[in-house]
Amino acid sequence: MVMLVSPRRLVLLAAALLAGCAAGGAPDAASTGVGAPPRVTAAGAYLAGRFAAAETDTAAAANQMLQALRLAPEEEEVLNRAFLATVLDGRPEAVRLARRLPRSELADMLLVGADAMAGRWERAEARLRAMPRGGPGQVLQPLLLAWAQAGRGATDAALATLRPRIEGDRLRGLAALHAAMIADIANRPREAEQLARVALAETTELNLRLVQVVAGILERGGKSVEAMRLVDSVTGNGDELSLFSTPEERRRLLRGRAVASAVEGMAEAQLALASALRGQAAPDLTLLLARLSLRLRPDFVPAMLLAADALAEGRHPESALAVLREVPQDDPLTPLVALRRAALLDRLDRPDEAIATLRRLAEARPNALQPHARLGDLLRARERWSESAEAYGAALARVPQPGREHWALFYARGIALERSGQWPQAEADFQRALALSPEQPYVLNYLGYTWVEHGTRLAEARGMLERAAALRPQDGNIADSLGWALFKLGDLPAAIRWLEKAVELESRNSVINDHLGDVYWAAGRRVEAQYQWRRALTLEPEPDDAPRIAAKLRDGPGAAPAAGSAAGSAPGAPPR
Repeated sequence: MVMLVSPRRLVLLAAALLAGCAAGGAPDAASTGVGAPPRVTAAGAYLAGRFAAAETDTAAAANQMLQALRLAPEEEEVLNRAFLATVLDGRPEAVRLARRLPRSELADMLLVGADAMAGRWERAEARLRAMPRGGPGQVLQPLLLAWAQAGRGATDAALATLRPRIEGDRLRGLAALHAAMIADIANRPREAEQLARVALAETTELNLRLVQVVAGILERGGKSVEAMRLVDSVTGNGDELSLFSTPEERRRLLRGRAVASAVEGMAEAQLALASALRGQAAPDLTLLLARLSLRLRPDFVPAMLLAADALAEGRHPESALAVLREVPQDDPLTPLVALRRAALLDRLDRPDEAIATLRRLAEARPNALQPHARLGDLLRARERWSESAEAYGAALARVPQPGREHWALFYARGIALERSGQWPQAEADFQRALALSPEQPYVLNYLGYTWVEHGTRLAEARGMLERAAALRPQDGNIADSLGWALFKLGDLPAAIRWLEKAVELESRNSVINDHLGDVYWAAGRRVEAQYQWRRALTLEPEPDDAPRIAAKLRDGPGAAPAAGSAAGSAPGAPPR
C-alpha cells in the first residue's frame, strides 16, 4: 500500500531522523562501527515526538518526549511537550510532570484531580480558586469547585457556587445538571428533581448521557413512568441508540447513579466540556479533557467512547481501538462500543473483522436495525452490492411501520439494488423513500437521473432533477445529473450551462469533466471537448472509464454520447 504524506510532514520526519542520528561533531569509530546503536540526542527525540504527536500517535509521542526530557531535563519547551504527550496517552508520569509546571492551566486541572482522588478536598478547592478564569477554566472552574465543596460535605456551599450560573449564565443548563447531581448524591431528591428539570428545559437536543442522569434522578424520586418515557424518547428515534430496543435493555441504562461521588462528578464535568469541543474541530483538546476524565474515573465508558472518537478523527484508529478494548464487557453501553469498533476495523481495512463484529451485535440485539444498517453501509462502500441490499433488507424488516426517518434506509437499499442490476426493486425503494420524505434532493437526483438513462418518464425526471438542484444549488454532483439529463433530452445550451457549473463546483471529478467534454463535442466545440477528456483522464477515473475516455480522444465519441452512470453522479446515502 502506498502511503501519501504531506510535504510538511516529510520535512519534519527527515529532520527528526537527521537530528536523531546526529553525533554533534565528527563521527568516531564507536558511533560508526558495525552494529553500534545510533546515538540519540534530545533534539532528535523531541522532533520525533513532535512528528508522532502530529500523527496522533500518542504512545510514540509520549515515549519520545519522555526520552527528550531525560536528555534535556531543564528545557521548558520539552517539559511542556512531554507533559502534554503523557496526558494524551494517559501516562502516570503526567502527575509528576504537572508539579513542575506552576503556570499551566492543564497541569492545575490534573493536580486538582489528583488531590480529589486522595481526598484532599481543601487543597483541591484552594487550587481551583487560584486558577485563571479564561480558556477552558472559565467553564470548568465553577463546576469543579462545586464538586470539591461537595466532596468535603459542604452541599449548601456547592449549590451556592452554581446558583449564579443557573440563574443567569448562558450555560445554565450545564450548571443546573451538575447541581442536580450534587443534590442527588446528598440525598436531597426534591432539589435534585427541580434542578434536573431546569437542565432538561434548557436542552435543545437530548443525548443519552443527559437522559441517563435526569431519568435516574426521576426514578429515584418515584417518577419511574416519566423516567422510562424520557429514555424511550432518545432510544426509539432510529439512530444508534435504537440498539436499546427492549424495556429491559433501556432500564439497564438507569442501573445505579450515573454519578455516585464527587470525584465522578469532576470526571463528568470534564467530559461535558470535551463533548462540547468535539463539534468544533478540536480533537486534541477533546482528547486531553477525555483523558483527564478517565484519570478520575478509569472505567467511565462515555469518556472512553469520546477519547476513541477523538483519536479516530486524529487519524489514529489503532489507538482508538486500544481505548475501546478497555471497556468492561458488562457495561450497558457495550453495543455502542461494538458499532465504533466495527467502523474502526473497516477504516483499518480489516473488513472481515468489522463484518463479524456487526453480525455478533445483530445476534445479540435481534430487534435492533442499526447493526444490519451499518453492515449495509460497509458492504455498499466496498461495492458488494447484493450483500449490501440484503443487509439493508434485514434492517428494514425490523421496522414495523416505516416513518419519515427511515427514508435513508430505502434510499441506500435502492442504490445497492440498482448497482446489482435489480432495477424494478430499486425503483420501488426510491419511490418509497420519496413517499416518506418528498423533498430529499439525493433521492430526487438518483431516481430522476436513472429514469433519464432508461429513457422513461422524462418530463417527470427533468422536474425532479430541477427540484434537486434548487434544493442543493452548490452540489456539483446534482448539477452534473441535471446537465447530463438535459443533454440526453436534447437541450444543449442548458446542458452546457449546468455542466459548466458542475465542473466549477467539483473541478476534480473525472465523471463530470468527461460529461462536459461530451456536451462540448456535440455542440461542435472540439478543442474544448478534448481538453475536458484529457483532464478527466488525470483525475483518477474508474478503471472501466479510462479506456473509454482515451478512445474518444483518439477516435472521437462517434454518433452516440458516452454512457453515464447514475451512481457516478449521485452521492451515496447519508449517514444515519
